[in-house]
This record gives sequence, C-alpha cells and structure tokens, in this order.
Amino acid sequence: MSPAGASAKRAAIALTPGSRVRIRSAGPGDEAIESTGTFRGLVSIAGDNALAIELDGPPAEEKGRIRLVPIPALLAVDILEAAKPEEEKRSEPTPSPGYFR
Repeated sequence: MSPAGASAKRAAIALTPGSRVRIRSAGPGDEAIESTGTFRGLVSIAGDNALAIELDGPPAEEKGRIRLVPIPALLAVDILEAAKPEEEKRSEPTPSPGYFR
C-alpha cells in the first residue's frame, strides 16, 4: 500500500528563466560562493555550460550584475520561487510554394 497522498501527481521540477534561486558554488580553496537572484538561462562558453544568474545583492554594487556559474562548480541550487514555463510559441507553417499552380 502506498502512503496517503503518494498517488497524487507531483509537478515536474524545472529550473525556468525568471525563477528566483540561491546557488552555492565552489570558490577559492574550501570556500563556497553563494549567489542569490533571478535565473536568466543557460549559457554556453567554449563548449562549457553555465547558469546565468542576475544577482539581487547585497552588496548593492552586485544588484543587477549577471553571474555565470559553471555547471561543474555547482554545489547546490535552491529554487526559492519557481516561475511558470512560458508556452512554446509555434507559428503556423508557411505554405511552401507548390510546383503546380
């Protein structure tokens, strides 16, 4: 038997642009760097992927700064407030010109 409520479907976990996050990543030595802000997306630099985070601050000079956190340096990702994924915008396919008119 399953525990009460276990049969209820849980929403899939997704890190979507616009979500507020707190990231802990490897820093110099044994220190960790903590970054809190808004997830802006995944960036690829020279074949390596990184999370783009728009920092909230403090300190005040960091507010609005974009921090790229390489995937291999991630220690933890806390999703503080999840943004809803945007609907895919699909345009109607343009009819290709036919051979026969």
